[in-house]
Amino acid sequence: MLNERLFGLSDYPFARLASLLKDLTPAQGLAPIDLSIGEPKFGPPALIKPILQDNFDTYGRYPPVPGTPELRQAIARWLVRRYALPQGLISGDSNVIPLSGTREGLFMLALAVLPQQKGGGKPIVLMPNPFYQVYKGGALAAGGEPRYLEATAENGFVPPLCSVPDPLWSRTALVYLCSPSNPQGAVADRAYLEQAIALARRHDFVLAIDECYAEIYDKAPPVGGLEVAAASGSLDNVVVFHSLSKRSSAPGLRSGFCAGDARVIALFKNLRSYAAAGMSFPVMAAATALWQEESHVEATRARYRAAFDAAERSLGNRFGFRRPGGGFFLWLDVGDGERAARTLWEKAAVKVLPGAYLTHAEEGEPNRGAPYARLALVHDAAVIAEAAGRIAKVL
Repeated sequence: MLNERLFGLSDYPFARLASLLKDLTPAQGLAPIDLSIGEPKFGPPALIKPILQDNFDTYGRYPPVPGTPELRQAIARWLVRRYALPQGLISGDSNVIPLSGTREGLFMLALAVLPQQKGGGKPIVLMPNPFYQVYKGGALAAGGEPRYLEATAENGFVPPLCSVPDPLWSRTALVYLCSPSNPQGAVADRAYLEQAIALARRHDFVLAIDECYAEIYDKAPPVGGLEVAAASGSLDNVVVFHSLSKRSSAPGLRSGFCAGDARVIALFKNLRSYAAAGMSFPVMAAATALWQEESHVEATRARYRAAFDAAERSLGNRFGFRRPGGGFFLWLDVGDGERAARTLWEKAAVKVLPGAYLTHAEEGEPNRGAPYARLALVHDAAVIAEAAGRIAKVL
């Protein structure tokens, strides 16, 4: 009666965290600070408020699932500017599909691209470990077999493609990568992405690069998947995902996109016409404006740099602190992530996410994420300074 493929899904990380802390009361006399979820606290850019109001009447119309031509073209032009893509390589009509948030897109992509079999067996979906749980959910729902590439301190938190044997590549239908990565903030370099794209084309799988944190970086802008693919003059086998939730501090808009290989986008677009709801017209108008405006993104980057400065002053010589190349997370070695989460909530009123909740462990094997905790530095620098000081004192 039920889809047994989904029995492999554990409770979502934040449900597990709520269960872990349910018997505790946060430290009295301290204002609680939530660093567990990557929800920017800076507020969305003011420029979209009048746009949403001016388009209010369009709530009376069904929005097109493929988005408006204006939004698709704004996205295509942004990609060309951001990644110096050759003119004519990417089209808003054939290479771009807007999404109601990248979570649904990353999940649904697996339904679009996984065949019933590949290489004589169940199709394999490779993903980094730790990983965004949606990758696993999509793989299981589509009938795939999730396999995990360990991203550890020893390999710079970048999943080692060289560890995959050829027989496994022959069964691989989809590979999820994330750069900058969640939770470690590691950035894949050009050589790594060149290797990944070459493998995708050699073994005929889809390479899906989650670049939702690409606009939040400390020093150098991360190289992008389409930027590297463009060197060959082709986007074959490659799609990327971007979101306004992080770039523009607007998670409530639920607005992102997928772009790349026109064959994948066409099939994905057809699937979404059956299974997805389009963004409302006011949201699409706001998103169009945000993809055309950069000053608010520069201001957001400055806020995150200040937050990392504040955290580094208190934590820089503790817990394996490393300042990530991108994203807004810290991945701290606290010895026991669950114990630390309970201690910090009870004694410091600071909420963090245990690393084990983001990491797959094979049966009988230790969970490599168990010693870690993830901290989302999504508040202003003063709040982060207060939280980091409490953490340093309590742990």
